[in-house]
Formats: sequence, structure tokens, C-alpha cells
Amino acid sequence: MALRSLVARKSLGLGFRSEAKILSVGSTAHSRGFQTFSLPDLPYDYGALEPAISGEIMQLHHQKHHQTYVTNYNKALEQLHDAIAKGDAAAVVKLQSAIKFNGGGHVNHSIFWKNLTPVGQGGGEPPHGSLGWAIDTNFGSMEALVQKINAEGAALQGSGWVWLALDKELKKLVVETTANQDPLVTKGPTLVPLLGIDVWEHAYYLQYKNVRPDYLKNIWKVINWKYASEVYEKESP
Repeated sequence: MALRSLVARKSLGLGFRSEAKILSVGSTAHSRGFQTFSLPDLPYDYGALEPAISGEIMQLHHQKHHQTYVTNYNKALEQLHDAIAKGDAAAVVKLQSAIKFNGGGHVNHSIFWKNLTPVGQGGGEPPHGSLGWAIDTNFGSMEALVQKINAEGAALQGSGWVWLALDKELKKLVVETTANQDPLVTKGPTLVPLLGIDVWEHAYYLQYKNVRPDYLKNIWKVINWKYASEVYEKESP
């Protein structure tokens, strides 16, 4: 039975769904319904990705860090709803950064959990079919892609993410990086995330200390290429 946070209920968007709740807005008895978000379950135990990623890291990453993004995202959405109802334009503008950061943290991590799977369930097995062919076409080989992602992830200053994406407009695969918790869509509306690797220190520091390249090297052992292939097949023009 997979370990789950007690607050986890349903999943959202690219492989996860949201749970809607009715929140009371303001001090009146009248309630307005708007959608909030919940922590998605993990499809594997926290320790299932060892030795590539320790169970301690996975539990803290999921239950503490991701949950904090969800909590703060819902809080910002409630404040936004209230500000719009009051016609408070200044508050609406002020809330955008919190919505982007915490909403991005929720979106990015929900994809990240899908991008990982235990070795016994196919983790690390290279993609075949159309995605494997596209990788060879766009990067020359799987080894060249891994080298490029690792180099860009290691070179990213501060916190952020490194992505393998499908550019639906250019009809090609690309590697992109985003700062902090910016979701991939901030780099272009036609980019579809196939694989995202979290390079925030909370994703690896307890195990790898400050040696981010070692984390990037080992995470490929538990990458879920099956999921990436399914997204590619669905989104490829």
C-alpha cells in the first residue's frame, strides 16, 4: 500500500485531478463555490525509489514541501476570490506572485511524481516507439539528451527545474529550464512538459549534500519514460 499524506485525496491535471470544495468567503452567511486543490497521492511507497532517492527525502518532499505549496495556493486563491468580489484591483495584482509561485509549485511537483517510478516497475527503462525516435532525431541519442539535461540542470543558478518538452508549434523536442517554481508554460504556451527534474536543494540535499550532479546522474535510474511516452503520444501533432 503506497504511503500517502493524510491530506491526499484526489489527483489533478496532467495525470492528476483536483478536488473541489465550497469555501465560505467573507463574513456573511452566503458561500460562493470555487475550486481548490489537494495533494495528489504518490503511486509508490516513499522508499520505493531507493537508492536513487531516499525514502526520507521523498516523504519530506511530498508531505512537507508539496503540501505547503498546495496550502498556500489555496489560501492565495481564496484571497483572490475575495479581492475580486470587493473590486480591490491592487490586491488582485499583489496576489499574482503568490499564485504563480505556489500554483507553479503544485503543478510542477504533480508532474514530477509521475515522472518517477521504481526500478521494478520500469524505472530507468529507455523509451521506445515514437518518443525514442524523436529523441534520436532531435538530440542524436538518449545519451546526448541525458548529458544535455544534466549539464543544464547542474548549471542552473539557485533553485529551479530542468525540462524535456514537446514544442507543439515547432514540432520538436526541446530542453528548457525554469527558475524557482515557474511552470514550463511561462517559457511558452506551446510547450508541453514530458519530463521535469526538480533541482531545488530540498529534492536532494539530505542525500547528495551540495553535489547536484550526482543527484542528476542517479535520478535517471528511476525516470518513468512510459509516462513521458504516453504524454508525447497524446500531445504530438
